[in-house]
Amino acid sequence: MHVLLINGSPREKGCTYTALNEVAQTLQKEDIGTDIIHIGAEPIRGCTACVHCKQSGSGRCVYGNDIVNVILGKAETADGFIFGSPVYYAGANGAMISVMDRMFFAGNCFAHKPAGCVVSARRAGTTAALDQLNKYLPISGMPMAPSMYWNMVHGHTPEDVRQDEEGLQIMRVLGRNMAWLLRCIQAGKKAGIALPTLDEPRLRTNFIRD
Repeated sequence: MHVLLINGSPREKGCTYTALNEVAQTLQKEDIGTDIIHIGAEPIRGCTACVHCKQSGSGRCVYGNDIVNVILGKAETADGFIFGSPVYYAGANGAMISVMDRMFFAGNCFAHKPAGCVVSARRAGTTAALDQLNKYLPISGMPMAPSMYWNMVHGHTPEDVRQDEEGLQIMRVLGRNMAWLLRCIQAGKKAGIALPTLDEPRLRTNFIRD
């Protein structure tokens, strides 16, 4: 089994990476493979709602000159995901949101794979940013891996984060719970428990009525 961890910070080995690495090390101790992908510091365009990905059925974004399709390629074989972002103005940073908007809209390989989100801040804005990231998961049919508190670390530098003992403990518990959830899903498959399917037409309504 393998978990893909996405580092949404422009800093490759900064505070967000420090939190994700704590999760990754815990997963490795549970014999779960990991891969941390850094989205980089280059500009990443947002989704333009062109719907080409849906029309083509490719599971890829039509704008293929950045990290999004690289992540989607790896996501197809991943069993679980951890998404991490620094906090910018009480939200996830813009590049990470561009990645997630395009990745989740284009991708068709996320349903029924467990995931968790992690945020990092010097002081505040963490709960709002975490809430923002978490919203991508249930709409994509992904079980959310739990921890013992909200998944956040605090610190201005990686050294600060390494002193956030509670934050790092939260990351370790998240890693162990992710490993447990992956094993439960694996055991269910071996026992012949089929993944749930939508056995009725997909409904799309708005709130305007004649």
